[in-house]
Amino acid sequence: MAMKTRKGFLFTTYSAPDQSPFEKLFDIFQELITHTSGDFDEAIDWLRQLDEEYQLTTPDYTIDDFIEDLKKKGYIREEFEQGAGTAGEGEDGEEGNGGSIINITAKLERMLRQRALDQIFGKIKRSGSGNHKTGKLGKGDEHSGDFREYRYGDGLEHISMTESLRNAQINHGIGNFMLDENDLVVEDTEHKAQMSTVLMIDISHSMILYGEDRITPAKKVAMALAELIITRYPKDTLDILVFGNDAWPIPIKDLPYLKVGPYHTNTVAGLQLAMDMLRRKRNTNKQIFMITDGKPSCLRLPNGDYYKNSVGLDEYIVEKCYNMAAQARKLHIPITTFMIAQDPYLMQFVREFTAANKGKAFYTGLKGLGEMIFEDYENNRRKRIK
Repeated sequence: MAMKTRKGFLFTTYSAPDQSPFEKLFDIFQELITHTSGDFDEAIDWLRQLDEEYQLTTPDYTIDDFIEDLKKKGYIREEFEQGAGTAGEGEDGEEGNGGSIINITAKLERMLRQRALDQIFGKIKRSGSGNHKTGKLGKGDEHSGDFREYRYGDGLEHISMTESLRNAQINHGIGNFMLDENDLVVEDTEHKAQMSTVLMIDISHSMILYGEDRITPAKKVAMALAELIITRYPKDTLDILVFGNDAWPIPIKDLPYLKVGPYHTNTVAGLQLAMDMLRRKRNTNKQIFMITDGKPSCLRLPNGDYYKNSVGLDEYIVEKCYNMAAQARKLHIPITTFMIAQDPYLMQFVREFTAANKGKAFYTGLKGLGEMIFEDYENNRRKRIK
């Protein structure tokens, strides 16, 4: 008699993957160093407090051991201030503090970008092609599924051997098999365009007001987008600028150190700089992403003075914003605004701003910001912006 077997699913208690003491602390440390804008001492102070509350370490592996491992693995470096001497050298042979400071290295900066990419765009399969589909046929490495006759200059890698052999059998017969140029069939590929993107990040004081940290998610998105473009679309360009009372570009490596300042919001200055940066790009596909949570409240006048008004929406400032949106439209530069606010009058301003540019706007909280930016970036790269 055959044995009866029972089929189904066996559910067991979840067990976390084994991690070394360093790996457990390093995961927490990366989150803390992002929140503290690269301030190592502050991040370690937070880590020590968490250790006291949750017993993250053991007598065999302490926070000090963790710091030494960070040094050995090249994630941090200790530097000595000029004129402070070296550690352990004090007056009259006594040991001194040494005046050393600890900074994170480029290796850790890169890991923070990769971590942000995994957190926000974790489901993406990376590739090294780095180009953008346009829906038009041309030279590329994305097969379209359409076939045509061989033309002089077509690469051998694009010849469809199956279709070509089929043509040879039809044209010459199986008994007298031969393959000539007229039998060759090429599978078309889609032309891929390059994309130039400028990401604008609002660093006005309101980005940390009302008990909500908005700057950390914004810079995480910037780090993730930067790493995505570097690894998946290396032919694209990404420039990042921040805007408060003024606007200025920042290199990608400085993203972990980004902080909010005591600034108003000069949206016009940010847009002017973004368009100046894109004018220098040779790519035909250009776009601006703007992450902001507040209304425009500042302008720099021709004489260098600042005109500021934080009460409501100032008509003079708003009109300047609309003019910039229209100017970007004439340059074929769409602006996508990610508004981290739900105030009705601000939403109305963004709607009119978007209409002037014929761009797009998303009214989003912090949670879905990264996914929305990635989806819009992917959608834009599938079409040719005209």
